[in-house]
Amino acid sequence: MTSPGSSALSPLDAQHRALDATLTEFAGWSMPLRYGSQIAEHEAVRRNVGLFDVSHMAQIRLTGTQVVAGLEWSLTGLFADMPVGRAKYSLLCNARGGVVDDLIVYRTGVTDFLVIANAGNRAVVVTELLERCESFDVQVEDVSDAYALLAVQGPRAQELLEDVVTDSSVRPREARYFSCHDVTMEGQVGAWVARTGYTGEDGFEILVAAEHAPHVWDVLLARGGAYGILPCGLAARDSLRLEAGMPLHGAELTPERDPFSAGLHWAVKLTRATGDPHECVGAEALTEASVALESWREQPQNAPVDARILVGLLGNGRRAARTGYDVRTLDGVAVGHITSGVPSPTLGQQIAMAYVHPAVASPGTVLHVDVRGRDEVMEVHPLPLYTRPDRT
Repeated sequence: MTSPGSSALSPLDAQHRALDATLTEFAGWSMPLRYGSQIAEHEAVRRNVGLFDVSHMAQIRLTGTQVVAGLEWSLTGLFADMPVGRAKYSLLCNARGGVVDDLIVYRTGVTDFLVIANAGNRAVVVTELLERCESFDVQVEDVSDAYALLAVQGPRAQELLEDVVTDSSVRPREARYFSCHDVTMEGQVGAWVARTGYTGEDGFEILVAAEHAPHVWDVLLARGGAYGILPCGLAARDSLRLEAGMPLHGAELTPERDPFSAGLHWAVKLTRATGDPHECVGAEALTEASVALESWREQPQNAPVDARILVGLLGNGRRAARTGYDVRTLDGVAVGHITSGVPSPTLGQQIAMAYVHPAVASPGTVLHVDVRGRDEVMEVHPLPLYTRPDRT
């Protein structure tokens, strides 16, 4: 842990400094923003392969005879039928139905799960899970400091992993999307690999003991040279996830915003296969939000004036729509605000995500974004804004 006012250092801090990375404070950590060109890093992931240090993410282990029941009370997902070696995106919501955090749950054993949460929410998620699982036979352990997390992302990620994984019950080329398993990597280093990521490309995330992380990083960069690898920072990670329509906590997701308005209805299971209700924290409020969203879809013009749903935006202007900028109709009526926006290296356009009133949320609707006092024209577009070629 770090003292007040200081930033935590990744186990790979020395590697980042050796590569002359531009470091920035993020969620209490000193992390690489970029190593050189953000655009080059972004394009490496879209065309070849990129290597990210995401060790700032929180890793929380849950075990016990009632771990499934504890997780299903705590989160919006159902886990009883989830096979060992699989992963699932889920949400930790409050009693009002707002998103405390979005996270990925990995089943690493029959009574053993790993939750990876956002860095800035580490303490909050640990506390919430401890409190929510208190009446169940569940042990909650924050194991974040023991591990480093690396992400290998891009169309050539599989080739690189095949090159550096020396032993595994499931070869990288055979691994299913959202699966996880143990491997041995070059140098006889044990690691845990999941076919997941936050870029919209194929890729893998590697959990390895903190003391072995520098070796694994160096091996991936050295072997990755044959595949066009670049080390990538937070700036490229943000533009990649925005193109792919992936929400960011603190931007698209907040404790005041329900997951239905954010387009995450698929991550909320309000009923079980039996038809019985899924009793979880916030279930009543989530049900109300689901009903409200359906009503807005059927009659968007009748939605309350402050109703908002998340949409994608595309524009051809020269100035980016940034977080917090107002969104207006063509006749100047305020109808929402930008949550995230960047120039897209892949699409060659300005892109953004925004919460807007349901009446102006249909694809093709033309809106104005107030960019420092000047209106920029943008058009509503379905999310994601970019889909990798093998999924189109």
